[in-house]
Amino acid sequence: MSGTSEGPTPAADLDRSAVTDSDHTTYHRVFAAAPLAMAVVDRAGLVAGANAAFGELLGTDPDTLAGRVAADLVDLASDARSWHAYREVLRGRQAKLRCTRRLKHPEGHSVWVQVTVAPLAGGEPGVLLSVADISARRELQARLRHLQMHDPVTRLPNRTLFFERLTAALEAESYEQSGTGRIGLCYLDLDGFKAVNDTLGHRVGDRLLAAVAERLTRVADEAGYARAVTPLVARLGGDEFALLVEDSTGTEQLADLAESALKALEEPFDLAGQRLSLTASIGVVERHAAGTTATGLMQAADTTLYWAKADGKARWTLFDPERNAHLMTRQALSSTLRPAIERGEFALEYQPLVGMEDGRLSGVEALIRWNHPQFGTLTPNRFIGLAEEDGSIVQLGRWALATACRQARRWQLDHPEEPPIFVSVNVAVRQVWDSDLVSDVAEILAETGLAPHLLQLELTESAVMGSAGRPLQALQALSDMGVRIAIDDFGTGYSNLAYLSRLPVSTLKLDGSFVRGFQYEADKDPAIAPNPADEVIVEAMIQLAHRLGITVTAECVETSAQATRLRRIGCDTGQGWLYSRPVPPDRISELLGEQTYVVGKP
Repeated sequence: MSGTSEGPTPAADLDRSAVTDSDHTTYHRVFAAAPLAMAVVDRAGLVAGANAAFGELLGTDPDTLAGRVAADLVDLASDARSWHAYREVLRGRQAKLRCTRRLKHPEGHSVWVQVTVAPLAGGEPGVLLSVADISARRELQARLRHLQMHDPVTRLPNRTLFFERLTAALEAESYEQSGTGRIGLCYLDLDGFKAVNDTLGHRVGDRLLAAVAERLTRVADEAGYARAVTPLVARLGGDEFALLVEDSTGTEQLADLAESALKALEEPFDLAGQRLSLTASIGVVERHAAGTTATGLMQAADTTLYWAKADGKARWTLFDPERNAHLMTRQALSSTLRPAIERGEFALEYQPLVGMEDGRLSGVEALIRWNHPQFGTLTPNRFIGLAEEDGSIVQLGRWALATACRQARRWQLDHPEEPPIFVSVNVAVRQVWDSDLVSDVAEILAETGLAPHLLQLELTESAVMGSAGRPLQALQALSDMGVRIAIDDFGTGYSNLAYLSRLPVSTLKLDGSFVRGFQYEADKDPAIAPNPADEVIVEAMIQLAHRLGITVTAECVETSAQATRLRRIGCDTGQGWLYSRPVPPDRISELLGEQTYVVGKP
C-alpha cells in the first residue's frame, strides 16, 4: 500500500516542475524584451540581472551591471527619505518606493526618470527595480509651467512666480544660513500709461510694456553684476513692475536700483514710428527678512508707491514707518468715526473770548474733542478733515451745535445775575451743502431756548469768500434770524475785502499768524524788535472791519504784550492761552461769577 500511495507523487512533481520552468522562461523573455528598463536586485542591494532597456538607459551593457550596487545606479542615496524607504522595501517592511531622479547619461545629457522599487512576485527573494524615462513629460511640464508663470507680453515672470520667489526668500532656511538676512523691493508703476492705451491702442501699449521690461531687465543685470543674486524683474499686472532683491545690503542698494530704473526709462521709446516718453513712480522698501511676510512687504511697497505718486510722480520714495503709522492711524480713525458719534465718544470744551477793554468774559468758542478708546483725547485737526471727507461732519456738526446751545442756555439759567455770554460753534462748508443748516439752527434754538444773538457760527475765510448760491443764501437767512456769523482764520485765505461788504458777517477772527508778530516787547529785549509792518496791517484790517460794522477777535493771544498792543489799535476781543486754554463747562461756570477775567489764571 505504501508503494501504491507513493506512486503518483513523482509524476505530479514533474508536471509542476515543468510548468515552473516554462513560466521562468517566459518571464525571462518578457523581462529581457520589455521596453521598460528593469533590474532584479537581491536582498543585499546588488543587481542580479538587468534587461537591455536598463542598459540602454544608462548607456552601458546590461551584462556588466550584475553585482553593481543598485542604489548607486539610480542615485537612491541622494536624499535620506528615499534611501530609508528603499532599505525598508529590501527588508520586506515596505510595499513599494516611487521617486523621481535626474540621471547623468555617459554621453553628457541628463535624463529624468521615475524609479519604482517593489518586491518580486511569488515571494521570490529580492526586489524589482524599474526605471521609466519621463524626460519628455518633464520638458512638457516645464514648458507649461513657464507659460503659466510668465507674462506673455513682456516674457517676464508674472505675479504668480513673483510671489512664489518672494515667499521662498522669506522662509527662515533661505536667509538664516547665508546671505545678509535682508530683502528689498522696488515697486514700480508707469505714469500716464493709460493715456497711451487710450490714444494709441493696446498694441502700441503692449510694445511699450515689452520695451520697458527690456530696460528694467538690463538695469537688473547691471545691478547683479559681481553680486551673488541678480534682482528678479517681474510684471505684476497692468503697468506695474517689481524688482525683488534677495540678500540686499541696505537701503542704499535699493535707492541706487530705483534711481537706475528711473534713468533707464527717461530715454524716449521708438515704437514703429511712434516716439513716446514716459516716467515712472517707485515705492522702495528694504528691511530684515525675519518677521516679514509677503503680504506685509507688498502692503508697505504699495503704500510707498502711493506716496511717490502723491508727491509728484517721476520719483522714488523710501518707506517711512512714521508716515505709515500716521496713515494707519488715519485709516483707523476714519473707519470708526460714525460709530464713535453714536457711542457718544465726543465732548466739547470751551475757550473764553475776553473783551480787550474791560477784561470781561463775553463769549466762548466750543471746541470738539474725541475721547478715543485707543488713541486718547484727540483734537479737531486729527479728525475733522476725515469727517468732512466721508460726510459724517453733518451728523457731528449738528451734535456739536445742539450740545453747545444747550450748554450756553444752562449757563444763562444758572447765572441770571450775569450778562449772558454767546457761544461760537465752528461750521464746515459741507454742512451748508449737505444739510439744511438754517432749519437745523432754528430747530436747535427752539429746543434749547437760546436766543439767536447768543449763537455765533464760525466759517473759514476760504469757505465764505466767493460764496454764492446756496451757501450765501444760508448765511443771509441765519443772519436775518439774528445769529452771528464769524469768519475764522481771517487773513490766510482769499482776503477779498471788496466782497466782504456783501457778506452778512458780524465778526472777523484774525489768524494767529498775525498776532504772533505782536509777542515781543522791545524794551525788554532790544535784540528782538517787533515788526512794525504787522501792526500796520492788523490796524488797517481792524479799522476796515469797524467801518463795515464788524467786530474783530484776535486769536492766539499768548502774552500781555500782545494784548496791550492789540487793545491799543482797537481790537475788540481776545482769545488764547494768555486768558485760558480750552476748559470743561464747569470751569466756565466759575468764571461767570468773576467781575473781570484774571489774566494767567487757568
